[in-house]
Parts: sequence; C-alpha cells; structure tokens
Amino acid sequence: MIKPAPFSVKTIAALFILSMSVVGLGYSPAAFATDTVTYVETVYKDEFEDEEPVVVEEDAPRTANAVAQFGPFSVINPELVEMAGMIDGSTPGAFRRMITAYPNIKTIRMIDCPGSEDDDANLALSRMVRRAGINTIVPHKGSVRSGAVEFFLAGVTRKVEPGAEVGVHSWKDDMGREAQDYPANDPVHAAYVNFYVDMGIPRDKALAFYNFTNAAAPADGVHYMSPTEIARFGLANAQ
Repeated sequence: MIKPAPFSVKTIAALFILSMSVVGLGYSPAAFATDTVTYVETVYKDEFEDEEPVVVEEDAPRTANAVAQFGPFSVINPELVEMAGMIDGSTPGAFRRMITAYPNIKTIRMIDCPGSEDDDANLALSRMVRRAGINTIVPHKGSVRSGAVEFFLAGVTRKVEPGAEVGVHSWKDDMGREAQDYPANDPVHAAYVNFYVDMGIPRDKALAFYNFTNAAAPADGVHYMSPTEIARFGLANAQ
C-alpha cells in the first residue's frame, strides 16, 4: 500500500519549530547523529487526542473467537488483541475506546496490516500504544507493510516470528512526490527519524533504517525485509 502524505498542512505548521533545528544539516547519518537535533512530540498527538470520541457501531469480529471489535482490533481476551486492516483517521478513536473497555491489554498480534491511509493518525496511534505499555508481535505468516511497520515499532517489546513479513517502501505524498524529492533538511525526514528514536531505536540505526526504507523500494512497490535486515536495524527487541 502506498504510504500517503506523511504530514498534513496543520502538521507542517507545527513542525516549523523542528525545522529550525535541522536547517543546514545534510540528509546523512552524520547530520542526524548530532545531539543538537530536537523534536516536538505534540506534533503527533494534538489532532487526535483532544477530539471527542466518535461513537460508532463496531463491525462483527474479524477473528472467530474475538469477544469485541474496535476498528481493525479484535479483542481475543482481556490481555490479547489481534489486528488486521488499514490504519486510518478513525483508528486512534477505535483504539481509545478499546483500551477504555479493556485496560489490561498487553499484546497486539499483527495478522495482516497493509499500512496507513493517514500517517498523522498512524503516528499518533503508535504513540498511544507505546504510552499504554503494549507489546507487538508479527506472528508466523503474519504481515506488516508500509505504515504498519511504524505501528509495530510502537511495541514496548517487539517480536517478528519466523515466516512473518515486514514490508517497507518509500512514502509518497498526495502530489506524487517521494522521500528523495524533498530537500535534505526538510523537517519531514527528521520527524520520522525522531519517531524511531522515541520508539527505542538508537539514532544511527534510526536514520539508517529511514534511508533504507526509502531506497529499498519505490512507493508503489514493497521490499520484504530479511531476518538479517530486521536485526541490523534493531526492529525486533524480543525473541
């Protein structure tokens, strides 16, 4: 799934502060490795966390033995959720309703997650998952692709089982521009790298992973990472 424009007009405006910290830095490991790069966490949260909850009738559970369904999340038991489907603007609200109803959720198993239709929502959702202290697993024959990889990285502990798929590619905005079409010092690059750092990946590996995703495949393609590549960038932190 093609990853859409990573930031809305609102978000670009909010990121102006961030751009002050990266202007003049080249799009290179040395540039982003500096300790002077800062970030503004609220960029990812305000639009979704302050909204009123949307009350909707949930779909029937996608998983046969699920006890409840919240958007792409199927609650299997009070501690376990299975996830399948796209992340969109409604998903943060679905997650919030789920975690209110089932506050003891510990693990999300990502069964078939093709990506995100709204990257602002995806990054906000990912930070909500991290604050809730939830773990993520891509099980055997499970698949995460595109923006769902960012969601996977939100897990406090993250596991990719043998036979699971982790697919990456460059993002593309609604004007058809991909990552390499943006200036090296554009804050959109630093925002992704800083997100990976916030998820516990060392900055040098975070930048290397960001560069890798944009070079591994164009926005209309996908590169499925090998176990060696997953280990190289520290995406999984549990066996």
